[in-house]
Amino acid sequence: MKRVLRAIGLCLVVLSVASVLAAKGNKAKPGPAAGTWTCTSHGGPNGDMSFTLYLEQNGETVTGSVSSPIGSTELTTASFKKKMLEIHIDTPQGNYVLTGKLNKGQVSGSWSVDSGAGGEKTSGTWEGKKSAEKSSS
Repeated sequence: MKRVLRAIGLCLVVLSVASVLAAKGNKAKPGPAAGTWTCTSHGGPNGDMSFTLYLEQNGETVTGSVSSPIGSTELTTASFKKKMLEIHIDTPQGNYVLTGKLNKGQVSGSWSVDSGAGGEKTSGTWEGKKSAEKSSS
């Protein structure tokens, strides 16, 4: 009887270890847009402005937030398709659109803001660099 219980216990341990290893192997890898991006916009009324994007990616869907000297907010919508990142940020001051092409941990493209009824549309360029991934050991 003791042999049977030991065999069952050993099987349970082996199955537990195997399931943990399988779960680690199946863990979804973050997409290329995911991570923290240190960015600079050019062409705005106040000159160049630094900002940081905090992005998560699930397939073509991107979520996250932006932080800058003028404040922080969640992204309204964002997507990543064919190496192109498109971000929409709707605020009371205007609706921002950023588009950029990703290439080897860097992104560059254009931005625009529509200030709404009677407001002017402003645009410029921007670029960013992905922060180095921290090791989780």
